[in-house]
Amino acid sequence: MNLIIEKNIYLENKETKGFLADAFYKDVEKKLPLVIFVHGYKGYKDWGAWNLMAEKFGEAGFFFVKFNFSHNGTTTDDPFNFGDLEAFGQNNYSKELSDLGVVIDHFSKDRHVDDEKIVLIGHSRGGGISIIKTFEDERINGLITLASVDTLDRFPKDTAFENWKNNGVYYALNGRTQQEMPHYYQFYEDYEKDIHRFDIERAAEMAKAYMLIIHGTEDEAVEVKQAEHLHILHPNSELFLIENANHTFGAKEPWEGNELPKDLHTVTEKCIYFIKEKLK
Repeated sequence: MNLIIEKNIYLENKETKGFLADAFYKDVEKKLPLVIFVHGYKGYKDWGAWNLMAEKFGEAGFFFVKFNFSHNGTTTDDPFNFGDLEAFGQNNYSKELSDLGVVIDHFSKDRHVDDEKIVLIGHSRGGGISIIKTFEDERINGLITLASVDTLDRFPKDTAFENWKNNGVYYALNGRTQQEMPHYYQFYEDYEKDIHRFDIERAAEMAKAYMLIIHGTEDEAVEVKQAEHLHILHPNSELFLIENANHTFGAKEPWEGNELPKDLHTVTEKCIYFIKEKLK
C-alpha cells in the first residue's frame, strides 16, 4: 500500500501564529498510533534526513507528524530557510509548548488516528520540550528523546548574561547559514516567570509515559551524561546509547542521499520497535 504524504498543512495557533506540519501514513482501516516529532534549536521539520525518517515511520504503520515551531525562524511561505529572524528572536519555551499542544489537538482528531496511542519524539531541545509536555498532557503514552538536553537553563552566564540583560539581545552564529540569529531577553523573562513549569528534572521524574532515551556517545552538542541523568530521573526508562554517534546521528543539511545515515537508521529502527512493544 502506498504511503500518503501530506506536506505543509497549515495550523493556526491563536497564542502564537500559524505554522506548518507534515503527515506520513498509510490509508488503512484500523486507526494508527500518532507519533509526533519535535525538532530542536535552530532546527526545522525539513532539515537533513528527517523526511526519510518520517517515511520509515509511516511505512511501519504509524501516523507520523513533524512540524515547524511557529517561531523557529522559518515562514509558512518558505519552510526551508530562516527568513524571519525577528520571530526567531521572539521565540520562547511557552510558545513551543503551546504550538506542540495545537499539533496534538489537531492530529489526534484525524480519522486515521488512535487518540489513545500518542507518542512524542523530541530531538535536542525538542526533547526537553517533549518531556515537559508529556508530564503535562495525560494523552501522551510514549516519550522518546533523541540527544535531549536535561535542562532548559541553557542561557548565557555571568558577564555574557549581564550584557544580554542590558542590551536586550544577543546573537548566535548559525554555522551553516552564517546568519547572526537574535535572542531577545524576553526568552529568559518567560523562562524565569514560569521556572517551575520548565523544570525538566521534575517533569522527567513525574511523567507517566513509557520513555526511551537515545543518545550518541560522541554528541558534540549535548553531553551523553545528560542522557544518563534523564535515565536516573525516570526509573522505568530505557537508555539506548549509540557508539560514536554525533548529535544528529550522522545526518546533515542538506542530506542528498536516498537512504538514512547509518546511525539515524539505527535510531529509527529502535524507535519503531520500542513503540510497537509498548503500545500493543
